[in-house]
Amino acid sequence: MPEILRGRVPQNVAYQTRLGRMVVGKTEDILRGSQGERLRGRVQLIFTSPPFPLNRKKKYGNESGQAFIDWLVSFASLFKEMLTPDGSIVLEMGNAWESGRPTMSTLSMESLLAFKRQGGLHLCQEFIWHNPARLPSPAEWVNVRRIRVKDSFTRLWWMSPVEEPKACNKRVLQEYSPAMKALLRTKKYNAGKRPSEHEIGAESFLTDHGGAIPANVLVMANTKSVGDEYRDYCTANGIPLHPARMPLDLAKFFISFLTTEGDIVLDPFAGSNTTGAAAEELGRHWVSIEANHTY
Repeated sequence: MPEILRGRVPQNVAYQTRLGRMVVGKTEDILRGSQGERLRGRVQLIFTSPPFPLNRKKKYGNESGQAFIDWLVSFASLFKEMLTPDGSIVLEMGNAWESGRPTMSTLSMESLLAFKRQGGLHLCQEFIWHNPARLPSPAEWVNVRRIRVKDSFTRLWWMSPVEEPKACNKRVLQEYSPAMKALLRTKKYNAGKRPSEHEIGAESFLTDHGGAIPANVLVMANTKSVGDEYRDYCTANGIPLHPARMPLDLAKFFISFLTTEGDIVLDPFAGSNTTGAAAEELGRHWVSIEANHTY
């Protein structure tokens, strides 16, 4: 058990497990206080989805316009202080639209760029989470006037203070396609030069590595309802569900990719604590912070 979980449990801890704890309060207050001091320099991954810069206010709280940029940027240096020398930050950011107009806002991209600059961070890679089951939106332009297609993805920016943070794609290999399985079985494929001018060797694809390297476009439908422990618990106890939950597998992908067992994962805007649940399942220590005790 790491030092952050030893000793007296602070009053603002909502609950604690063998591997982590959920802390209630403002992120800036927690990380600048004694609990943050114990985390400083020890967090391997900060994985979080800050409140999106939406035009319509949500119950979980969100800023808009320049206020959102200023708010997000204010955490850049603080988050960096929490990281190990080879640690990572992954921020998920949804798209925003201009109020009352069928045009997209660049606010989310501007926010990410400003955060990166303020923190002196490297952009290691950009990821896209595509949710094929997402409801059509923005409704006015997609459903009513039919002049746009539905917005079904969010960006995740993987950043780090160093160019080569801890990472290994062998931990997130995907099942081979039927075609690749057939190739490995028959040992036959068309070698030689491709139109792209890549030269494919006669034995380039004959080694079974246990799975395929995933792309940076992650396709995951966020539709689970049966067997969802969080939903079942909230329903049984009359607790409102968090309106902006991510799939557990999305958090598990980045935690597996960028950490190993025993590392510390921090989610400073935890919501329903999907990050903590994923970290617990994967044997990582975790600390999650959420301002709203209801969630």
